[in-house]
Amino acid sequence: MSPSVLTVGLDPTLVDDAPSSRAAFPELNAELVRAGVAAERARLEELGFTVDLCLLDYGRTAEAVYRAALSAKDYDIVLIGAGIRLDPVLTPLFEVLVDATRELAPRAKLCFNVSPTTTVEAVQRWWPERKPLI
Repeated sequence: MSPSVLTVGLDPTLVDDAPSSRAAFPELNAELVRAGVAAERARLEELGFTVDLCLLDYGRTAEAVYRAALSAKDYDIVLIGAGIRLDPVLTPLFEVLVDATRELAPRAKLCFNVSPTTTVEAVQRWWPERKPLI
């Protein structure tokens, strides 16, 4: 059975309109995010992973959408994207996502990318097991 990955990030359609996202990531726009996510997903699938994508808003429905995605199946890896993790305004949402992961997918490896184009690298740090840091 293929290892399963749930990638979680902000809905790219919202990125261009959010002042905090524009401030945290001035070099990114919705088109670049979409392209990076699609390319990394395709690469993970080429490597044998089953990949599901969970796109969130800035908080109103984010927790409910995330909990539904986590409850849909058992994931080996959950990746929370940099758009949520590195935007200071979204720190409370990031904390909610980490806590929900611990509750609903306690065996899943948690990993984090630093851009839409570093997802494969983040997953490979943790699968099949954590790689040495040095």
